[in-house]
This record gives sequence, C-alpha cells and structure tokens, in this order.
Amino acid sequence: MRRAFAAVFVALVLPSAAGAQPGVGVKAKTGKGLYAAFCLSCHGVDGRGVSSTSHPPGVLDLRGLGPPLKRVGALAADFYLTTGYMPLADPYHQPRHTKSPFDNREIAALVAYVASLGKGPAVPRPQPQQGDLSRGLSLFTEHCAGCHQVVAEGGYVTNAVAPPLHQATPVQIAEAVRIGPYLMPRFPASQITDAQLNSIIAYVLWAKHPDDPGGWSIGRIGPVPEGLVAWLIAATALVACCLVIGRRYQQ
Repeated sequence: MRRAFAAVFVALVLPSAAGAQPGVGVKAKTGKGLYAAFCLSCHGVDGRGVSSTSHPPGVLDLRGLGPPLKRVGALAADFYLTTGYMPLADPYHQPRHTKSPFDNREIAALVAYVASLGKGPAVPRPQPQQGDLSRGLSLFTEHCAGCHQVVAEGGYVTNAVAPPLHQATPVQIAEAVRIGPYLMPRFPASQITDAQLNSIIAYVLWAKHPDDPGGWSIGRIGPVPEGLVAWLIAATALVACCLVIGRRYQQ
C-alpha cells in the first residue's frame, strides 16, 4: 500500500525525470520512485532540501532536516548509500556505518537519480596498489590520526564519534576524503592529491591486517589498553613478591 501511494505521489508531484533531464536512463527512473519513498521527506522535491526552524540547531549550527542534493553528483550519493549512512531514522543523530537497506541494484538506481539532479563529481576510482605504504602512514598520521587514531581504530571527538575504518572500502575512503561527512573536514585535491590519496588508502587497507612482529596486539586500539595490561602484570608481580617476602619474614 505504501509503495502504491509513493508511486501515485511521484506521478502527481514530481516532475518527470526523463523530461527534465534528457538522456536519463532506466536506473534513474527507478531511482526516482525509491527517492520518493525513502528520501523525499528529508531532501525535498527534486533534491531541493528541507529546512526546519522547529528544532534546535545541530552540529555546525545546521538546522536543515536534509541538505539540497543538486550538483552533489554520484560521489556523495554512492558514499552515503553504500555505507548505510542514509536513510537516517532520525536526521539529528550521527550516521553510522551499517548495512544498507537497499540492494546493489537499488543503490545504483538512487545514485543515478541523484546524479541526474545536476552536474556533480562522479564516483572515484582509487588505485591503492599504486600508493606508497610508508608515505600513506605519514599522510594518515598528519591528516587523519588525530581523530581515527594511527591504526584507524576510530576515536571520540566533541559531540561525535570518529568511526573505525575496518569496514571501509577503497572507494568509500576516497569518497569520505572528498566529501567530509558529518564533522570530518573535507580535503579537496588541492590539499590531498589523488596520488597521495592512493597512498592513504593503501595504508588503511594494510592497517586492517597489520604485521605483528611479536607480543600481544590487544586489539591494536592504542596505548591505553597496553598500559592497563602492563600495570596489571606489574601489580600482580608486586603482590606476589610481597606475599613471598611476608611468608619468609613469618618463618
């Protein structure tokens, strides 16, 4: 029933995508129906965006329920849909990487429709195999480790969470760098070139399964758990020494 209503709503309210954008293929036409059913309430007719003054401002003082999508291109649509960031149950909550409710065909259709709303950047095609691992470590430490930690395990920042990057694909990493989702800063090619981005992606892929030369990895989440383990071992050894000394003294 809901899908039937959505189809009627599209026919009556939304202008024809084929008429407005000559040459738009079947994917975009299918994406138009999906957009009406799942995206229109936040992003508005034709991706014009929806604003609200009844809610307090969110992060970065944003008041919109959904930003305009014209000219965001396939790049942004592909990132937010493949990561499961969209659709959001609550537009005032931070999006999290999760399984998308759409299958690959539906994602492709939605991406094509959003891309048809205006000229914008295409989905990137990173080449991490052409990157340099050591250079990637240096660049990641400089630009990303402050939030995501040097081992890409994620972290906490003010009023937000910097997610771990274990589930991120090379394309999603490249898209996030160019978009700057949520509180993440945007890095245009003038700041991080495509070649440098290839190196960063190569390092992130390596960090998913790094080499362990020896010892415990302890989840590779940084010095805090390592320090706790060290203190635990030291405290246990100290208590054991006190017990041994005490028993000898009693004898």
